[in-house]
This record gives sequence, C-alpha cells and structure tokens, in this order.
Amino acid sequence: MKFKCFTMLCFLVCLSSCKKYDLNGKEIRYHELYKANWLIGDWEKTDSIGTLVEHWQIENDSTYLGNSYFIIKKDTVHTEDIDLTQDKEHLIYNTAVEGENDDEAVPFQLTKSSDSTLIFENPKHDYPKKIEYKLTGAKRLSIKVSGLLNNKKIVENYQLAKIN
Repeated sequence: MKFKCFTMLCFLVCLSSCKKYDLNGKEIRYHELYKANWLIGDWEKTDSIGTLVEHWQIENDSTYLGNSYFIIKKDTVHTEDIDLTQDKEHLIYNTAVEGENDDEAVPFQLTKSSDSTLIFENPKHDYPKKIEYKLTGAKRLSIKVSGLLNNKKIVENYQLAKIN
C-alpha cells in the first residue's frame, strides 16, 4: 500500500512540475497556440515561376517557429522568419522579412480562429494588414495575405501542400 501511495505521489509531483505558473501562482495555459498545431510541418507550392516553402516547428510550449522562402531557379528571392507566440491570452504572429522594415519583426494579433482557420491582423501596418491561414484538407493549406500597397488593395493567395 505504501508503495502505491509513493508511486502516485511521485506521479503527481512530476505532472505538476511540467506546468508553468505566473507570479500570482495561476497556471499558464497556451490554449490559443495549440489551435495552430495543424501548421506544424513542411508545406510547399511549386509552379512555373518557382517554389514557395513554409516550414513550421515547435520551439517550446509557448512558441512555434516558422520560416518561409521563395526560390526561382535555385535563387532564394524571398525569406521570412516567423514566430507564433502566445503572450498571456493573445496569440501573436511576428514576421520579419529580409530587407524590409529594417529587418525588424512586425506583429499581427490573432483576431479569429476555428479548428481550421487562423486570422491575424495589424490594422496599423500597410501591407499586409491581414494574414489568413486555412487548412482546406488533410494536406492542403491556403494562405491569404491582404492589405494596401501604394494605396491599392492587394490580395495574394497561396495554395500549399504538406510534404514529408
């Protein structure tokens, strides 16, 4: 009986030690970030122009890291580093594009989500203002980027397939 109690106590201590707590002792849960689990992996689109690749991985319990790049004839012409971080109750999509915004990240806050959709917005930014990710099938991802560029509304759509 003592062994069972000791084993149960050890299990509970181990389980509770995996949790994170704020300064007030309240357990921190990353439920907003977990909504984006379906992003994890490698996504790709190849057409006559080139290849677009987006890679997502888990950094830790509150952050996913993404990297997007576009290749034309073996030359990488666009690179973007992304981190998806839960900050308190908000999910923030930070994107840094090489050669833009002094290579500083631009934050976009999650404004709408479902089991298969994530919409991030930054109304103060010119382009993009809105970034939408939508899982359109088990291995299909749609990305829609929209905003104002030179005072003209621009919408770009990308359809990627999961690889690996």
